[in-house]
Amino acid sequence: MMRSLAQLKALVVPLLALCAQVSAKHDTMVNSQIRLAYVGDTAMRVSWSAFDKVDRPVVFYGKTPSALVYAASSDESVTYNTSSVYANHVTIEGLEPDTVYYYSLPQHLICDNEAHAQPPFSFRTSRSPGDMTPYSVAVVIDMGTMGHNGLTTSAGQGVNPNNILRPGEQNTIQSLDAVKDDYEFIFYPGDFAYADDWLDEESEGFLPNTTIQEGYEVYQSINNDFYDEMTKISTVKPWMVGAGNHEASCIPDGVETYNGISYNASLICQPGLTNFTGYRNHWRMPSDVSGGQGNFWYSFDNGMVHWIMLDTETDLGDGFIGPDQTGGVEKDIAGPFGPYANAQLDWLKKDLASVDRTITPWIIVGGHRPWYLSYANQSTTICWDCKDVFEPLFLEYAVDLYLSGHAHFYQRSAPLNNSVIDPRELDNPTSPWYITNGAAGHYDGLSEGTNPPAPYERFRLDERDATYGWSKLTFHNRTHLTHQFVASGNGSILDTATLYKEH
Repeated sequence: MMRSLAQLKALVVPLLALCAQVSAKHDTMVNSQIRLAYVGDTAMRVSWSAFDKVDRPVVFYGKTPSALVYAASSDESVTYNTSSVYANHVTIEGLEPDTVYYYSLPQHLICDNEAHAQPPFSFRTSRSPGDMTPYSVAVVIDMGTMGHNGLTTSAGQGVNPNNILRPGEQNTIQSLDAVKDDYEFIFYPGDFAYADDWLDEESEGFLPNTTIQEGYEVYQSINNDFYDEMTKISTVKPWMVGAGNHEASCIPDGVETYNGISYNASLICQPGLTNFTGYRNHWRMPSDVSGGQGNFWYSFDNGMVHWIMLDTETDLGDGFIGPDQTGGVEKDIAGPFGPYANAQLDWLKKDLASVDRTITPWIIVGGHRPWYLSYANQSTTICWDCKDVFEPLFLEYAVDLYLSGHAHFYQRSAPLNNSVIDPRELDNPTSPWYITNGAAGHYDGLSEGTNPPAPYERFRLDERDATYGWSKLTFHNRTHLTHQFVASGNGSILDTATLYKEH
């Protein structure tokens, strides 16, 4: 809902009162963890976290920072019973494509406490479909909390020394922040914060021991640290996210050992920490305008690219709940989310069939789990079910690139058709290109790929290289796309490859 400046005057007195109440209760920001998401090319979704429920979340905005003369509001202020904050979601509609807007939240505008006062933030709306202007995107997967609750210059017992940061080394969040003017948005197919590793971090002596009953507080603390750290980026760059296995529950695999005792998820994961609850509350992806399902599967256009986010964790159709019996999430803590077994697959086929390649020649798909990888522990990493259900559609509709993570290293593969290397490689192949980059960094660090590598592997960086990083995709025109691996530590480019497609 948009309001004029005159209509907003009635809100000022109650908001001033709210500032006073919150200032008395908290010594941290009223609003934090501000995050953006595209909703087509004429709308933007603004989300943020607050300590208390907001009856009518409001966002002020305008085309200049000194004249935020419009406002949008909603009734979405949601939480769950183990969360320390409320998630607020407001959609700003009626915007112009590819245009900079300035925005702020009410408390940031009028609270007289300097700790709360902030200048307006800004965002740029999405490019219209068919806009062939070149642009770049940051692709980040498997990035956890940095600092005292996560990846830092030390770690607990048993962590490989290659997996800690060197003194003074820049982490991935700092790397993304340093060059945030160089990319349009962040594309993030799963695994945020790694808050579900809290028990491992305590068991290894990295975090102070707590009781199992207090675990949800540690979990929330790690989550909040992560989203606070990302605010410097997420206030100005949209985040288009997907579900990973570490969002499913408060522990990674449903069973965990602590002080020699094995605990079931039902004992450790208190209500609110199962079934992707935090993930479902924290984000609002544009499934409402693309016919998808919540934050799990959806699509959007930006300029010359049609982007698709898939759910590799649940709803794979034909009775599947998780990707496989050993590596998938437990049936009692996750999904399904679609109205029927094949809902995601039916949606994907319809979505792909609707793409006009004369308008958006590129089709880029993201999903958390890979199915082509040089990795020894394939039973818990490779998603064979994903391959079975998604790959035929990728081939039928000429998907250009599939981006995944889950394995904590970087591997660029050749274009593949049912494991067969496309003879044209990157010179106008007829098969999708596969890139896995789960090297963004978290407490447990990087993993090691197999030697010898799979025949389709073309480049890899893993634990032995001790290099964290992220991917930068640059769309030059309707025929050329460049992928680069950016080393977080110093911003250097360690791998570059360009795909040519006639389209």
